[in-house]
Amino acid sequence: MYKQVSYLRSYLFVCLFTGLIVSPLWGKDKKTEPTNAKEAATKKAEQAAVVNKKFAAWKAKLSPEQQAWETILEENLGPFYLPRYKKQKLMDKVTGWDYVTDDPKLPRVILIGDSVSRGYTLAARKALAGKANVHRAPANCGPTATGLKKLDTWLGNGNWDVIHFNFGIHDRRTPAADYESRLETIVERLKKTGAKIVWASSTPIPSDWKEGPKMKTALEEKNAIAARVMKKHNVEIDDLFSFITPHLTETQNPKDVHFNSKGYDMLGKQVAKHLEGTLGQGEK
Repeated sequence: MYKQVSYLRSYLFVCLFTGLIVSPLWGKDKKTEPTNAKEAATKKAEQAAVVNKKFAAWKAKLSPEQQAWETILEENLGPFYLPRYKKQKLMDKVTGWDYVTDDPKLPRVILIGDSVSRGYTLAARKALAGKANVHRAPANCGPTATGLKKLDTWLGNGNWDVIHFNFGIHDRRTPAADYESRLETIVERLKKTGAKIVWASSTPIPSDWKEGPKMKTALEEKNAIAARVMKKHNVEIDDLFSFITPHLTETQNPKDVHFNSKGYDMLGKQVAKHLEGTLGQGEK
């Protein structure tokens, strides 16, 4: 009986002691973890404020020209891409949107397009190193409707030798007549720059993508419309659709329109190869 009482006392003591240690720690964790949507939003805003402050300090050390470019990015990347870009730069990562210091002896090229285009920008830039200054539009360029609104901003004051552009995946639901009309207007605007312009056909949408097999057909129809418009205006076509289609099983992410690193590397090298041919045709 005595042993049982002694054991009970020891057990109660251990429980009490553990409670005294764990409870404050648990309370501390409870205070730091958000418990509702409002607290989560507040914590996210606080974290964003820290990143913004650090980014501003990083930006302040740059040359005036690069600061101006970073301001353009801040105005155009939007709420999805801008926070990610800022974090990447604070980690000293190289991105497709990085400021490009031109070699005045080389031609100037700009890539305009969506996230697929962004994905192959670095590979194209690397492949054309020493042959061209490869810039990227300061945005995920989206559909033709956005292009009509933002084209002047993307082109800036640049004296472009070649403009390589695409609109398609984000236009998958755009009515055919609207898509064709907008492309016509965009091509006419690009031709006024005096640059050589190159159309990149849109890369495939898989039939098992989240939006269903109809989107695969819709995208292919948009490519056909675009090909007709480019032929009418005598615009070169960099046929990325045909180039990458035989390699989709090894390059495109499952059930997704985006690509793995191998896919973007292949696309970037193909873009560079086509642009080398374009640049080799002589000055604009």
